[in-house]
Amino acid sequence: MTRVHSFKFVLLALVAAFALSGCNTIQGFGKDVKKAGGELEEAAEKAKN
Repeated sequence: MTRVHSFKFVLLALVAAFALSGCNTIQGFGKDVKKAGGELEEAAEKAKN
């Protein structure tokens, strides 16, 4: 593995760790996605009317 590949792997691992720690758990991630979907649906309804 070259130095560039190692750097990319470490960077990807750090990004994944921060993303998962932001919602703490997979269940929390599901709630975040559900909330975002609900807000998107409400915005679409408002735009339609």
